[in-house]
Amino acid sequence: MKRCLFIFGFLFSQLAFGQEDYWQQKLAYTINVTLNDQDKTLQGNEKIVYKNNSPQSLDFIWFHIWPNSYKDRNTALFQQLKKDKEHRGKLNQYAMGYIEGLNFTVNGSKAQTEAHPQHIDILKVLLPSPLRPGDSVTIATDFKVKLPSFFSRSGYSSNEFMICQWYPKPAVFDKQGWHEFPYLNMGEFYSEYASYDVNISLPASYVVSATGVLQTKKELEAYKAAGKKNNDSNSLGWTRYIPEAGASTKTLHYKADSVPDFAWFASKDFIIQYDRMGLRSGRQVDVFTFFFDKDNTPWSRSADFVKDAVTRYSSWIGDYEYPVVQAIEGPANNSSGGMEYPMVTLITSPDSKTESLDGVIAHEVGHNWFMSMLGSNERDHPWQDEGLNTYFQLRYEAEKYRANSIFGNNIPAYIRRLNAEDFQDRTYGVMATIAMKPAMDTPSDAFRNTNDYSVASYIKPALWIYRLQESVGAEGVNKAFRNYFSQWKFRHPAPQDMKASFEQALGFKLDAWFGLLSKPGPL
Repeated sequence: MKRCLFIFGFLFSQLAFGQEDYWQQKLAYTINVTLNDQDKTLQGNEKIVYKNNSPQSLDFIWFHIWPNSYKDRNTALFQQLKKDKEHRGKLNQYAMGYIEGLNFTVNGSKAQTEAHPQHIDILKVLLPSPLRPGDSVTIATDFKVKLPSFFSRSGYSSNEFMICQWYPKPAVFDKQGWHEFPYLNMGEFYSEYASYDVNISLPASYVVSATGVLQTKKELEAYKAAGKKNNDSNSLGWTRYIPEAGASTKTLHYKADSVPDFAWFASKDFIIQYDRMGLRSGRQVDVFTFFFDKDNTPWSRSADFVKDAVTRYSSWIGDYEYPVVQAIEGPANNSSGGMEYPMVTLITSPDSKTESLDGVIAHEVGHNWFMSMLGSNERDHPWQDEGLNTYFQLRYEAEKYRANSIFGNNIPAYIRRLNAEDFQDRTYGVMATIAMKPAMDTPSDAFRNTNDYSVASYIKPALWIYRLQESVGAEGVNKAFRNYFSQWKFRHPAPQDMKASFEQALGFKLDAWFGLLSKPGPL
């Protein structure tokens, strides 16, 4: 049964609120990094050109040095893990990590720094003179990172390196001020948009997947050649990447524009799939997947899963704007099924079957919209990326499989024989009975446990969007999201900006509906 949430008739036109005086900082990174796969370290240097587009002068810049979150068991990360039953009994098993060797300069002169009063993974870089509105400054430093074992996001496993949150990175400065915060396992990020020019040096036998477009022509051609064969047919076995003869090391060059982060992944054992897809706009996108050689692996269809996710999300929200999209098989992670980065996502569900793998790939690829192209503050408003993305993931699963990741194999066969619309009506009806104590708009660090975080940030907001769909239809939801995406892509939308975009698209006020964000308990 459909529920009507709103009284229609109040129609108006308006400008999207908050855009007239909107600004955001502009950053350009140049990073050189070398992986030592024997001692699990990174040695690197970076240069950041930081342009102050704000209306006020800056005397300092907060930096996140998140590898230090793994340095000891007193960090905010470990304080949170101690409260999590999935990690509590394993903390002494984890190999630690850190960042050292920082020597910041500003425009070539040595810079003074100040430690954060509470968190060792945040550092203040003092500017020798105020950075005035419209001016730029060049900040540089060397760094060395000791990688931890993989138990959160960054680290190493037996056959893979996950290089994430690995370099010194300025915190966001917006109209609310600075957003410096410690790294957490349960709680994601908020980052300035930037361009990246990155050189990665490592042993030649590794296959690498990274944010951005690989500029090293021979390496890219080798990945595409092996990947195309593996995508077309694997009946005779997988075609493997073969490094250049006689080379012991190599340097790979990547470039990325308009992204909030840069991550990379490396393994000697990756199988590559490659294909190319076209969007409605006519743009072409390179599609890569990287996985391991296991019997009857559902990853044999992974390039198709990525393409389908990009196609459907593009039709619902707006075209994928990046030149490449990638998914990577990672080690198991008890905390999540995957972790998203611009243009590349790590899938940490190694035992997935076809439907569940397709679903988690769709979710993580979907974060290219909700996190990367729509750069909301994930730490303060986790629902604005996870919850919105979960709504589209569940729609994807319902249309394609009559499946729902929340319920897994517990859905009766007769429900799965329904059409997609009736299937969603039934599954959302059951979702509405789940205990939902916390309000959706709760900051990540305020949740008591992972269950509350998951319910309030993923399940409850997906149901919230579905309630809108019951009123305006699926195409009405698409219309609202397309307007939101068109107005706020590559920017930092707050909840009120999303509200204004939705109201403009739908033609009526959404005060009561958005008011539900702060309501504890069931919708």
